[in-house]
Amino acid sequence: MNPARTTSSLAIASLVSGILGWTLLPVLGTLVAIVTGHMARAEIRRSGGALEGDGLAIGGLILGWLSALLWVIGIVVLFMFLGGLAWLATLN
Repeated sequence: MNPARTTSSLAIASLVSGILGWTLLPVLGTLVAIVTGHMARAEIRRSGGALEGDGLAIGGLILGWLSALLWVIGIVVLFMFLGGLAWLATLN
């Protein structure tokens, strides 16, 4: 008889944080989703089949990394816009 498999609490935390990263806690949720997602995947691999929840961890990682990517793109666009405004101001 196989022991009951339990879901990794880090995987659940990663998915919940990933969702929060898109809604209520943009920066903190994104960082926590990425960190706990990687920790959960490592914990699940080390457990030898005793833990499940790899899909939850991957979901949290995807949400976290997509949010981080959009933050970086937003910051780059903001600096490009402000740089363009500064350049236009020097022309007058």
